[in-house]
Amino acid sequence: MIYRVRHITTYDYSQRVSLCHNLAHLIPCAGPRQVCRETDLQIDPVPAVMNAYQDYFGNPVTFFTIQEPHRQLVVRAEHTTEVEPYPKPNPALTPAWEDVRDRLASDRDPDCLDGAQYVFDSPYIRTNSELAAYAAPSFPKGRPFLEAVLDLTERIHKEFEYDPRATTLSTTLSEVLAGRRGVCQDFAHLQIGCLRSLGLAARYVSGYLLTRPAEGKERLVGADASHAWLSVFCPELGWVDTDPTNNLIPSDEHILLAWGRDYDDVSPIKGVILGGGEHHVKVSVDVDCSDESARPSEPLP
Repeated sequence: MIYRVRHITTYDYSQRVSLCHNLAHLIPCAGPRQVCRETDLQIDPVPAVMNAYQDYFGNPVTFFTIQEPHRQLVVRAEHTTEVEPYPKPNPALTPAWEDVRDRLASDRDPDCLDGAQYVFDSPYIRTNSELAAYAAPSFPKGRPFLEAVLDLTERIHKEFEYDPRATTLSTTLSEVLAGRRGVCQDFAHLQIGCLRSLGLAARYVSGYLLTRPAEGKERLVGADASHAWLSVFCPELGWVDTDPTNNLIPSDEHILLAWGRDYDDVSPIKGVILGGGEHHVKVSVDVDCSDESARPSEPLP
């Protein structure tokens, strides 16, 4: 599948901004099933300083500084990315989840060491007994690792309601768990927190999801959005993605942008400004697929 993504972020300020420094995760990273064919990042006003590099996790990052006074900042990112389908593994053939946990704690293999860093707390995800208790029904003794993970994915999908007005970045996982509402970012953070609370490795993934209009409705320009899901580590399989918002294993309709410990590591744009007063942010995302006959990803059984 080949996608062309256009992601436009507009900041409008009530007062002039005299200086701003920003980090942007808006260029897709390379993955085992993904290649970014071309990318273009345009910023208005034109930055005085602009540098591209890879962060600790291997994600492309753009640092830019704007030194001229401005009341509006527009960041346009466009890229063409090819994504290959993911052959779904057999969950029943994966090792017991306790074996995966124990290997993460003791195995010095480079892949296990890389996975083990995602067992620990991060700024938005703090492990606790409450999260472990919520996960526990999906993880009885000896259950195959991926069966347990996907059962937890399905439970979050069924028991939590998608509500963009229910949470903010400051909403804690305990509040999400109590309220049973949130957005894809919350559900990804919640499942990661549950898994880490059991000693398992999980990382946060940001990207885009091909959305389709309801039957008989036209596709609206700018109606797509960035998306979040998670990836879990199993020594025998490597990293396996799962999407609790949609209850499926991502395949070729999820476009990988970046991964990290949580949202704080991969937010599309973050920075500091001098001045500006109050501000309003508008985000428009369009995901176009060159193969309109492609079928949507299948939900988990």
